[in-house]
Amino acid sequence: MAKSVLIIGGARSGKSRFALSLAEPFSLRTMIATLEPKDEEMKARIKMHQRQRGKGWHLIEEPVKLAEALKRAVAKSDCVVVDCITLWLSNLLLSGKCDDEITAELKKLCKILSKPKASVIVVSNEVGQGIVPADPVTRLFRDLQGQANQMLAAAAGEAYLMAAGIALKIKGEK
Repeated sequence: MAKSVLIIGGARSGKSRFALSLAEPFSLRTMIATLEPKDEEMKARIKMHQRQRGKGWHLIEEPVKLAEALKRAVAKSDCVVVDCITLWLSNLLLSGKCDDEITAELKKLCKILSKPKASVIVVSNEVGQGIVPADPVTRLFRDLQGQANQMLAAAAGEAYLMAAGIALKIKGEK
């Protein structure tokens, strides 16, 4: 049965590795990557994620039109992993989208997650547990990320918080 899962946590908390482990039992797997390789560090990160994933994955690289990519992917897959919402939100902000446009895109994504046609695992960062950012753009990003995580958690059937590589189930059947 198809289900939707949200995995949130801090940077390098094991979110992606846990998402891949949840997807492992499926035969038709798709990765939707939102990272744009703009510098050498990002290119190295992409190669690391490709090695961790291994073979047997279809890849969709989509930095902005995530809901459309997810619709296409669930039609052809048993399981789709979206990695990650944080970079996608950053891409939307940098492309000039306003709050209302970003919220509209989030609603499209949540609609798919609420009744997925294939299992969907979404990775997102928890960025609101640190200090208050000093500049308005970073505060806006932090606020949008918090809003996105709340909306995604409400739409998903299960949610996990990653801490030190340990998955803590925070929503769904125990």
